[in-house]
Amino acid sequence: METEAMMDKFKGAVSHHEAEVAELRADRDLAVEYLKVAMGTLDDPNDRAAGLLALRTVAEAYGGLGAVAAEAAINRESLYRL
Repeated sequence: METEAMMDKFKGAVSHHEAEVAELRADRDLAVEYLKVAMGTLDDPNDRAAGLLALRTVAEAYGGLGAVAAEAAINRESLYRL
C-alpha cells in the first residue's frame, strides 16, 4: 500500500531529462550556449562524458540523431564515427 501511495505522489512528474530536452527545444539560444559549453569539455578526459551527454541531449531536443544527420546532409551512421 505504501508503494502505491508513493507512486500516486509522483504521478504526472517529469524527469529532469525530459524537462531539459523540452527547455532546449523551446529556446534555441539556450541550446546554442549549452552546445558551446559541451564542446569545451570534449578535450578534457574527466569531462568528456558530460560533454557527449550534452550533445546527445541537444540532438534529442531537435529530433534525434537522424534529424541532425539529415540537417547536416550526412548519413546517421557517420555521426557515430565522429
